[in-house]
Amino acid sequence: MPLPPDLSLGHVHLTVSDLGRSLAFYQNALGVKVHRREGETVYLGGGQTDLLALTENPGARLYPNRTGLYHFAILVPSRLELAQSLKHIGVTRTPVQGFADHLVSEAIYLADPDGNGIEIYRDRPRSEWVDSHGSFRMGTEPLDIDGVLAELNGHEEQWGGLHPGAVLGHMHLQIRDTVEAQKFYCTVLGFDMMMNMGHALFVSAGGYHHHVGLNTWQSLNAPPPPPGSVGLRYFVIRLPGRKSVDDVLSRVRVENGPVEENDQGWLIRDPSQNAIIITHP
Repeated sequence: MPLPPDLSLGHVHLTVSDLGRSLAFYQNALGVKVHRREGETVYLGGGQTDLLALTENPGARLYPNRTGLYHFAILVPSRLELAQSLKHIGVTRTPVQGFADHLVSEAIYLADPDGNGIEIYRDRPRSEWVDSHGSFRMGTEPLDIDGVLAELNGHEEQWGGLHPGAVLGHMHLQIRDTVEAQKFYCTVLGFDMMMNMGHALFVSAGGYHHHVGLNTWQSLNAPPPPPGSVGLRYFVIRLPGRKSVDDVLSRVRVENGPVEENDQGWLIRDPSQNAIIITHP
């Protein structure tokens, strides 16, 4: 059964090795605001929706060639906000890993001090996601950096940080096997396949270009990282109501997948042990 088209992502929860260092990076380099602290965890975002939760594990390290986080993606409302983020990243001399025009979106790639991957992107209008024959298209082309920065013309006001309307647009995960991942994310959870590149899958609900990306580029047949490592703790999928949550959980249980209820919703794991919390308003 397909997932509801009005599905959205909540926040992503990461383990970091030095909370003070990470907070300085996210606040100073990306303009993210602290929303609140709950125990040892800090929740951040643009001022409205939580995008990110950080919990410190002193001395934790990032393990390469394991399953887990590839990057989490912050969706800003327009090309202007992307330009403002890009300018601020330059002003703060924050290292950037790359830029891309994905035809459906324009993106900046970087990493936090622990190596957790981050994408900041803006979507193109959905009418531009298809070719002249009406077929969905997504790819990787060079980003028109000058064109993005040209959006700032006539907008000389001081930047106030990440736009309040920014949300977690998609997650991109490292997995051990694409065949088992396709079964879990499409057949069990109910996402639609938007693109299958062999070593990478892109799935979504409601015709979005992708809510979840999955790849084996650096993690083919790899185990998950040890407990307490830097990286992904879980990310949140919000469904519109309890019935849609129950439908998903029943399919997970049929596949003998464990379901753990907690104060945020219901925690499940994909075959690569990436953790997901399913919840509803």
